[in-house]
Amino acid sequence: MASRARVRAPELVGKGGWLNTGGKDLALADLRGKIVVLDFWTFCCINCLHVLDELRELEEAHRDTLVIIGVHSPKFVHEAEHQAVVDAVARYEVEHPVLDDPELATWKQYAVRAWPTLVVIDPEGYVVAQHAGEGHAHAIATLVAELEAEHEAKGTLRRGDGPYVAPEAVPGALKFPGKAIVLPGGGYLVADSGHHSLVELAADGETVVGRIGSGERGFADGKADEARFSEPQGLALLQDGDTVIVADTVNHALRGVSLATGEVVTLAGTGRQWWQNSATSGPAREVDLSSPWDVAWFDGAVWIAMAGTHQLWTYDPAAQTVQVAAGTTNEGLVDGPPLEAWFAQPSGLAAAADGSRLWIADSETSALRWVEAGTHEIRTAVGTGLFDFGHRDGAAGQALLQHPLGVTVLPDGSVAVADTYNHALRRFDPATDEITTLATDLREPSGAVVVGEDIVVVESARHRLTRMRLPEAAVRVEAAAHRTQRPATEVAPGALTLDVVFTPPAGQKLDETYGPATRLLISSTPPELILAGAGPDTALTRELTLNPELTEGVLHVSAMAASCDADPAIEFPTCHVHQQDWGVPVTITASGTGRLALVLAGMDQ
Repeated sequence: MASRARVRAPELVGKGGWLNTGGKDLALADLRGKIVVLDFWTFCCINCLHVLDELRELEEAHRDTLVIIGVHSPKFVHEAEHQAVVDAVARYEVEHPVLDDPELATWKQYAVRAWPTLVVIDPEGYVVAQHAGEGHAHAIATLVAELEAEHEAKGTLRRGDGPYVAPEAVPGALKFPGKAIVLPGGGYLVADSGHHSLVELAADGETVVGRIGSGERGFADGKADEARFSEPQGLALLQDGDTVIVADTVNHALRGVSLATGEVVTLAGTGRQWWQNSATSGPAREVDLSSPWDVAWFDGAVWIAMAGTHQLWTYDPAAQTVQVAAGTTNEGLVDGPPLEAWFAQPSGLAAAADGSRLWIADSETSALRWVEAGTHEIRTAVGTGLFDFGHRDGAAGQALLQHPLGVTVLPDGSVAVADTYNHALRRFDPATDEITTLATDLREPSGAVVVGEDIVVVESARHRLTRMRLPEAAVRVEAAAHRTQRPATEVAPGALTLDVVFTPPAGQKLDETYGPATRLLISSTPPELILAGAGPDTALTRELTLNPELTEGVLHVSAMAASCDADPAIEFPTCHVHQQDWGVPVTITASGTGRLALVLAGMDQ
C-alpha cells in the first residue's frame, strides 16, 4: 500500500459544546481506533447540505468503523447561536455527533478555508486527507476501505458502535415548514419540509385537513398517501387552479400535485444532482437539477430558484422543457444581462402583480434582487455581496439583510422579505427605495402569504404559521451591521502564486482524452484587487498580481477537476467531478505569504 502523508490531528474544541452525544463531550482520544471524517459545515451553505446527503450512504455502510463528526463553523451571526445549530441539526436530520464551534477555534486549528471541507483522520489520530467542496464521497469511500484494511492488519482498528446518540423526537403537525400558498377554496398548502410532505391546513392556519406524501424521505410518484418527497420547499399554483408545482429540494426535482386528486407526478429532474458539463436545457424529465428552492409563475413560464447552482431556471409546462434563464454557476452578486449575472443561493421568488418584475431573495448575498420582464436583466435593490449583512433600515443602498429566504408582494406593490437570520419581516418600497421592518421576534421566517389585510408568515423554526395585521407603520429596530468573521489570510503585495491542490483518488487519474479535466476561475472584490491573472483557465496553478495600493479584499476562486478510472482494462471508466468555490478574505501586508494553497482534494505538501 502506498505511503501517505500524515499530520497529527489537532483536538476538537468548540465553545458551543456537543450535540447528538447524549450530553457527553468528545475528545480525539475517545475516537482512537475509529476512522474519523470531520465535516466542517454551516447550515446556510447549500454545498454543505449537499455533502450531508452525500455522506449518508457512507455513514450507513461503515457504521461500525467510521465516525463522522460535524464541526459547525458559522458564517452568519445567527449561525453562532447555539439554539440555531440545535434546530439545524434536527432540520437536516444529521445523524452523527456535531461540535458547535461558534468562534471557529477548530476551523483555525485545521487551517480550513472553505465550506464545506472534509478532513479524514486515521485510527491512530493522524490527518491523512482533506477535501473541499462537493463530489468527494467516492474518493472518501475508497480511502475508508483502504484504512479499514490497513488498520485491521495492524490491530489498530476498533469496531463497534460510535458515539452518536439520537435526540428525542418532538411531535407536531409541522416540522421546519418551508413555503406556503393560499388555496383557491381557502386555507393553506404548506411544504412540511421536515416531514417530507405537503400539509393542507384550514383557514385558521392550524387545523390539519389533509396530507400529501407518506412522510418518509424518498422519491416516488403516486397517490397522496404513497408519494414521497425529500425536504420540499417552494410551491406555486398554476393558472388552471388545480396543479401545484413543488420544488422538491433534496430530490433535485420539480413535482406536480393535483389538488383535486392528491396525485403526485414528477415534472422535471432525474433525481440526480446537476454537475458542471451536464445539460442546461432539454426535456424536463431528462435534465438534472440542483436543489430547487422556490418556484413562481412569471413571464409565461415557471421560474425556479436553483439554489444548488446559483442560477435561475425556467420550466415550460406546455413543452415540458427546462432551461437556464439567468446565472453562470459562479457565486456572488453581479447584475446585468441574465446569462452574465451571478447569484448566491437564490431561495425565494415572487412575481409582481402587474408582471413587471420577479423578486428574488438571494440568500447568501443577503440581497433582494429582481428580474425585469421581457429583457430578463438582473438588478439589485438591497445587498452588496457575500460577506456583508446585518439589520439596518433606511435607504436601500445602505440597508442590510441577513440571509433572507422568502419574498412576498404586498397589495401596494411593495415587497415583504422573510429576513430569516434576523428573525424579522422587512419591507422594501420601490417607490421610495427604502427598506423598513414590519415585524420582529419571528423565528427563522422562510416565506409569507397575504390574506386580506393580514400577512401569514411561515415561522420555520417555530414549526407554525403566524398571522398578523399588515402594519401601517414600520417597527423601529436598532441598526446592526456585520461582516463574516473569518480570519483573513495575509498575502504580500505584487506577485502571488495561487495553487489549487488536487490529487486524484486512488485508482483514478485526470483524464484529458476529450479535453481539459480541470478548470480554474478567479476574480476578486473589489475587482481592482487583482491587477493581472484574473479570469478562467484550465491550469490549477495561477500567478496573480495584487494591487499594492489596496489593504484588503476577497479572492473568489472556483475550481473543478474530473478524475476517471485509471485502469486501461476498464472499457467504460467511471468519472467523478470534484468542485468547490472559495471566498478567501485577504489582507495585503509586506510580511504576507507569496503563495496561497487551496486544497480541493489531497494534502498540501
